Amino acid sequence: MKNYILVVVAVFSFAFAKAQSRSNYVKENYTKTVQHISMRDGVKLYTVIYAPKDTSKEYPIMMQRTPYSVGPYGEGKYKASLGPNKFMMEEGYIFVYQDVRGRWMSEGDYDNMRPHIPGNDVTNKKDIDESSDTYDTIDWLVNNLPNNNKKVGQWGISYPGHYTAAALPEAHPSLAASSPQAPIADFFFDDFHHMGATLQSYLMAYPLFGYQSEPTSESWYSDKWDKLRAAGNMKDGYDFNMKIGPLKNVTENIFPDNFFWKQVAEHPNYDEFWQKRAIINHFDDVNHAVMTVGGWFDAEDLYGPLNIYKSVESKNPSNKNNMIVMGPWSHGNWARERGKQMVNHIHFGDSISTFYQKNIETPFFEHHLKGKKNPQLPEAYMFDTGAKKWDQFTQWPPQQEQISFGFGNNGELLINKAGDKKQEFTYTSDPMKPVPFRSEITPVTFTPRAYMTD
Repeated sequence: MKNYILVVVAVFSFAFAKAQSRSNYVKENYTKTVQHISMRDGVKLYTVIYAPKDTSKEYPIMMQRTPYSVGPYGEGKYKASLGPNKFMMEEGYIFVYQDVRGRWMSEGDYDNMRPHIPGNDVTNKKDIDESSDTYDTIDWLVNNLPNNNKKVGQWGISYPGHYTAAALPEAHPSLAASSPQAPIADFFFDDFHHMGATLQSYLMAYPLFGYQSEPTSESWYSDKWDKLRAAGNMKDGYDFNMKIGPLKNVTENIFPDNFFWKQVAEHPNYDEFWQKRAIINHFDDVNHAVMTVGGWFDAEDLYGPLNIYKSVESKNPSNKNNMIVMGPWSHGNWARERGKQMVNHIHFGDSISTFYQKNIETPFFEHHLKGKKNPQLPEAYMFDTGAKKWDQFTQWPPQQEQISFGFGNNGELLINKAGDKKQEFTYTSDPMKPVPFRSEITPVTFTPRAYMTD
């Protein structure tokens, strides 16, 4: 037992020392400043800038806009790491983080998946969207930050991935490279809905997205979880949801004042409310480099990356710098390296995230933002989860022989063989031939990862 405790303490100490080392690297090599950048309607957005201390050369700007906080807030407090990966942090960029409108330290009203307004007229001081906020931010940065080379890249995972995608239409001329990663493309098919089905497993997320707040560095939503905790045993998702009962009880007893829950409840169908929030409808005239990234086992946003790539590709056939990367990852897992790449119990290989960061992500930005040698990345970098290897394609979907599927007797799957494609199957609750299920108790959090591999 003592040996076990010593091992745990040693592992924790190593992890803490590693994080501390990264934080020291940022502090030793970057200068942190804060700006409140005015948008065209006068709203000020809280923006944190980490600029290299070496001012002997010019650097491109790498920007992330997020609803999840640009913290840590306060003078002398630094992020543990910067940018999409450690390689880019060490290469040197001006890293910019911004709290989006109406979140954390930024002014204004928050709106989930704010509808895009085509045109981006800088003289219009009233109509704003995420594209215009990004445009105004970039315009200020390239004209005011010392030692910048007038080229800007952006990236983000999940909701920050959506804000990256939302800046593709009517982009600022200085925006040279974008990487939407696990991006939300349409909230009726990503996250809170999956193909239109409302996920009760997302009840924990509504406090974050459904209340307005004044500029603050503190959580405005933590106490909103109290009613959820009071509704049932949150360690047992099945028991919790059974005790809640019909979803009208959520409206009446848990989130009576939550504006996002109200919107979801009032718009159960794919009506105009959802359609105008689909950013994939607005990717005309995207002429800079785009690399969309996703994971085959992403339980939150699998629809987003595939359809954002597809939309940019179909609407901009002359853009030769639109590519997609799909790997054996769960949500955002490519930003972390754990050695063995596992999803649930399945091992896909070692150091796969490092390979992506070093050989795909970093060369993409280095080429388009710094003018370094063209890495000749393919149109599609796709991980074959069966063969457990990367494949490269000059187009996606690839041109290849068509495969036909059919059914044989007793549910047999037929590949390129004659069979009945319309055969029906029934399932009986039989212990000797069980319907697949998971026996463990799942807490009330978000969508469990395990079912993506089951």
